[in-house]
Amino acid sequence: MAHCATTAARHAGTNNLQKFTFQQAFEGTASDQQMLDLRQQLRLQQKLSPQQIQYIKLLQLPTLALEQRIQAELESNLVLEEGTYAEDDMGSTDLEDEAAPEQEDDFDWEELLAGGDDLYGYKAQVDQGGQDEERHEIPLAARPGIVEHLRDQLGFLGLDSLETLIADQIIGSIDEDGYLRRPSESIVDDISFNYGELLSEEDVERVLAGVQRLDPVGIAARNLRECLLVQLEVMPEDTPYRSVAIGILEQAFRAFTMKHFAEIKKKLAIDDQTLKRGYDLIMRLNPKPGEGSFTTQQNYITPDFVVRYHDDDFIIQASRRNAPELRISAAYRKMLQTLSGDKKGSRVDKETRKFLKIKIESARWFIDSIHQRRRTMLRVMEAIVHIQGEFFRHGEGHLRPMILKDVAEIIDMDISTVSRVVSGKYVQSDFGVYELKYFFSEGLSTNEGNSVSNKEVKAIIGGIVGEENKAKPLSDQKIARLLEDQGFRIARRTVTKYREQLQIPVARLRKEIVLK
Repeated sequence: MAHCATTAARHAGTNNLQKFTFQQAFEGTASDQQMLDLRQQLRLQQKLSPQQIQYIKLLQLPTLALEQRIQAELESNLVLEEGTYAEDDMGSTDLEDEAAPEQEDDFDWEELLAGGDDLYGYKAQVDQGGQDEERHEIPLAARPGIVEHLRDQLGFLGLDSLETLIADQIIGSIDEDGYLRRPSESIVDDISFNYGELLSEEDVERVLAGVQRLDPVGIAARNLRECLLVQLEVMPEDTPYRSVAIGILEQAFRAFTMKHFAEIKKKLAIDDQTLKRGYDLIMRLNPKPGEGSFTTQQNYITPDFVVRYHDDDFIIQASRRNAPELRISAAYRKMLQTLSGDKKGSRVDKETRKFLKIKIESARWFIDSIHQRRRTMLRVMEAIVHIQGEFFRHGEGHLRPMILKDVAEIIDMDISTVSRVVSGKYVQSDFGVYELKYFFSEGLSTNEGNSVSNKEVKAIIGGIVGEENKAKPLSDQKIARLLEDQGFRIARRTVTKYREQLQIPVARLRKEIVLK
């Protein structure tokens, strides 16, 4: 019996072991199945390298922004500097006789240190024939902005400390057109919250009336009507037709904006002669007192290219400021050369070598990006001149239809690259300074089957409107008929679109008072 019990127990243990082993194997298989559930996916991704990103960012910068970017790079990278190489810096930097750097750096020092002048510096290759035509900037007198100009005049108003604070808040809230877009209540709340001064909206209105009469008169007005009225109110009372102009703005402003002259005459009980004189006085006022208050430096455009037509050929020059002379410091190159040959250098030397490696590599990328930017820009400009040759020979009236794709196909580059080049860039020609975007336009067909730029059609529309009878301005339909008589196939809705792009009002708003 005991033997049988022992045998039964042994079989039971064996079965339990088998169950445990089977269960363990099953769980392991389930776990393996979960692990095998991982999937491999093949995806095609296009990622730009840091050098490509830097080149793209530099490509879209205009000349003045590029100067600022280069200055920032010169300040942040000590191995990069402006200038050309001296003769004693042009010697060979070959390291064949020097000890090789440690392998742990994983960097091609021989290529870096023996790369030649094109590696260490890039000198802008502008047209050599124009070197004797160095242009110097004319020093410009410093001019205060509109905010400083107004604050300098506050002393003439005889304000106390609280009123000066109110005036300062008003002046600081003026937009670029010279208007105050904030309600008086907001100014009251700001002063109460920030300075703990309690005041009323009447206090703000009183100070505002004084600010509006500073130079330029009408500044800080809340709307056009108020702006024009303030300018009329400061005129001498004996100014001819001043009272008529004030009456038009106070009693018939909506009719004035809509040019409903009959309604104005009826409301004010005046004749055509009086209406015209009052209307002309209003039209001489300044609707945007803040406009044009920027300094000359802010409004100055620096052309990125100069295109001249001489002896039946085009001369295309890139601005020198587009590609300055940059180089890697000879002193730091020599320091790197010394450290690279010292196998037993200290930890500080290794850190210095690593630091110089990063800075020199960064400088080389930057110089190469500047060089590549200039080559790309010149190729785009050459393609534009190739297509628009008649314009650069004869000027306005000879612009051909051209889209970004046309230039991209000539230079074998992507459309996005061409778009970055033309954005914010300017060219100086024999007929003026033009933004590169000006040369891109769609085409329209003529009755002869030729293609003409829509910009040329817009110019013709502007000429038609300029010569129309101001007492009876032409409708868009009549303008379309006149264009058709000149051989242009154009619909009335297209004329409307072009007129709006030219910011020409509708016929009703172009109507003027014409005395017989």
